[in-house]
Amino acid sequence: MAENLSADVVVIGSGICGALAALALRKRGASVLMLEAGPRMDRGRLVAAFRNSPRKSDWMAPYPYSPWAPHPVYKPDDNGYLMQAGPYPYPAEYIRAVGGTSWHWAAHAWRLVPNDLRIRSLYDVGVDWPISYDDLDPWYQQAEEIMGVCGSDQTGSPRSKPFPMEPVAEPWAMRRIRERLEGTYPVVANTVARNSRTYGGRPACVGNNSCQPICPVNAQYTGGVAVAGAEAAGVRLVENAVVYRIEHDARDRVSAVHYYDPDKGSHRVTGKQFILAANGIESPKLLLFSTSDRFPNGIANRSGTVGHKLMDHPSTSLAFYADEELWLGRGPQSPSSINTMRDGEFRRRHSPYRLDFTNISQVLGATEALIAEGVYGPEFDKQLRYRAAHQMSVKTVLEVLPDPTNRITLGTKKDALGIPHPQVHYNVDDYTRAGAKAAIADFARIAGLMGGTQLRYSDPEHFANNQHITGTLSMGTDPTDSVTDPWGRAHDHENLFMCGTGVMPTSATMNSTLTGVALALRTADHMLGAAGVPSDMQAAQAEASAP
Repeated sequence: MAENLSADVVVIGSGICGALAALALRKRGASVLMLEAGPRMDRGRLVAAFRNSPRKSDWMAPYPYSPWAPHPVYKPDDNGYLMQAGPYPYPAEYIRAVGGTSWHWAAHAWRLVPNDLRIRSLYDVGVDWPISYDDLDPWYQQAEEIMGVCGSDQTGSPRSKPFPMEPVAEPWAMRRIRERLEGTYPVVANTVARNSRTYGGRPACVGNNSCQPICPVNAQYTGGVAVAGAEAAGVRLVENAVVYRIEHDARDRVSAVHYYDPDKGSHRVTGKQFILAANGIESPKLLLFSTSDRFPNGIANRSGTVGHKLMDHPSTSLAFYADEELWLGRGPQSPSSINTMRDGEFRRRHSPYRLDFTNISQVLGATEALIAEGVYGPEFDKQLRYRAAHQMSVKTVLEVLPDPTNRITLGTKKDALGIPHPQVHYNVDDYTRAGAKAAIADFARIAGLMGGTQLRYSDPEHFANNQHITGTLSMGTDPTDSVTDPWGRAHDHENLFMCGTGVMPTSATMNSTLTGVALALRTADHMLGAAGVPSDMQAAQAEASAP
């Protein structure tokens, strides 16, 4: 007989947002059960898999692929899991395993700028958030202190308290870029969840230059670290548990979830409150698949907006040879950026963007290019040394507006357990394309300041994808045009909450993870208050007002 599983709070998904919400709830006394579709992973084995893999540029290569919890992979070939309905391809990659996709992130932990939450009011585009930047500030701070975040104050994001630690040491290449661009562009250290000193029991960054697909010394905060903390606090984790149905009662409260094990054995899990914390693709897929007589279009979907307003951050880029040796590859892969185009009146006309510099070693890419060009012998050695030392690149990180036609639906194909694949409908609109066009002048100016030669612009009709899945579960005050309320609670179900980047109403220009974590911590705190347990913020306010 199957074990009868139950908890005060049941969390679906063990990524960084779900695990930290689970930890916050457990620390305040709730029993918490976390269900993860994929397997548990061992850090040592992942590091070894990366070192032994011949596909060093494929950041998914070290991570397990499970027939019962498949995920999209686009390098070297599209595996067909995420079905493309067009008109523009959306090549998402993510990990369905314990700890989630932040196992292989670049650790960018940016805050939004205040105006990002008011673009409808200020610029007549997109939508306004139902909360303010000031509402987020304490949760940003808490997230940064948990994760160990460091960065520059010159990002446009106000702070009421300092970063938990000083920035990671600036790589030589980034120093030279900063010095060469000074007076025209301010180049600043990226805000990252990467240790510059021992923090949280983890060591400082030692510059291995393999942040993606995995930091070999564990200097970066990841979902794996979050899960370990949650389990140490008493959260129970069930791995290889593929939730396929959300059950509700006559009052529309969620009463249970059902999951398959790898052999398709079905299990029912009950709870008082539920958190859906898969990503912005798997979460709407589950909601849409969980139909009932009262919710024929899926759980939490009376509005018909589940899966809608999918956003990410498309990128264009420029590669060239600088007139001095930079030798990219020492230190973190993505350490510095230009942030002056994150906000401004121009947002009425075109997308804002961040300009990001890569610090990935150029040896492998240059070697592959020379082999493809048929270069060999002494000329190969000469060209490899020159290209590896001089080649650099800069890319845009562009905002996408919330468009209901960009969405996740259920596909016609099914996986090994009979669950539909997600299908994506996506396009890059004129607003974002205009931002990419505006950035071409910045690219040219940067290349000029660096003495650049052999400029290679990316195809203006082709956008790289930054894998920052945002939207599809948007929060709002209008139940007819959003999925959750401003606290992440489903409009249709009083005990169902959603955590992660999916609830973000807009994407802005910054990597979305820190905002997702801040919102998840805020949601967990609200859940405690709603359950009659003094929340962290209530406790802090009481302490501050005590005589």
